[in-house]
Amino acid sequence: MRLGPLAALLLVFAFIWPAAAQQREQIVRAPGPGGSTLVARVMRPAGEARQPLAVINHGSPADGSQRAKMEPPRYSALSSWFLARGYVVALPLRRGYGETGGGWAEGYGSCSKPDYYGAGLQSAADIQATIDFMRTQPYVAPDRTLVVGQSAGGWAAVALSSRNPPGVPGMINFAGGRGGHQKLAGGGIGNCTPEALVQAAARYGATARVPLLWIYAENDSFFEPALARRMAAAYDAAGGKAAFRPVGAFGRDGHSLAGSADGASVWAPLVESFLAGLR
Repeated sequence: MRLGPLAALLLVFAFIWPAAAQQREQIVRAPGPGGSTLVARVMRPAGEARQPLAVINHGSPADGSQRAKMEPPRYSALSSWFLARGYVVALPLRRGYGETGGGWAEGYGSCSKPDYYGAGLQSAADIQATIDFMRTQPYVAPDRTLVVGQSAGGWAAVALSSRNPPGVPGMINFAGGRGGHQKLAGGGIGNCTPEALVQAAARYGATARVPLLWIYAENDSFFEPALARRMAAAYDAAGGKAAFRPVGAFGRDGHSLAGSADGASVWAPLVESFLAGLR
């Protein structure tokens, strides 16, 4: 049976509309620290009511020349998971990356004497600026925000937790840290002064009171399991609320867990359980 033009149009609309209603996307520009402007990708679930916010934060490429080429991140699996649960998702580009541009605020100095603590707080300032801007939007609930980050973005979440931002009941750190895959003094590639990461994690934990989920894969080539465990333990011992959840090997490099399309089967049950405990 052949459909008339109107019937055919309605049939096409029926297939397109559900997907369009579930995900609306735009690029926004938010006031950042020091007069900067942060470029962010924003995805919205269906409806016009104020919805909770999830701010998902990107990592930093080991090759610094790649920072300027970065586009606003997408993290499709993570974003889709939160959208399906009614969250507005914001994915900012921090200072020194892509179209946000400007000076790289979160540099940690030399590999032999890195300032991971100060670098993390610079990243955290960009996340806080994004939260502040998004909460002015008519579709965002002002008191229900989750902060999620991967690699340098995960470290940024750890740093922000030390500030206990109001209206943020919990944060999620995927493979967080700094200084991975760098050229060491001996000529090899590795992590710059891992002990400094442990010490910085303890400094953050000393003032952090917001629950923080830590997820690290067994085959993470940036932050190996023993280091990840030491960071979480130092954070927790200093007073933080770390929920350390190591997982088995994932793919060729577990550092990619949060950004992989196949990663949700690993992290989703952990995140679901963590969020349930925040209620």
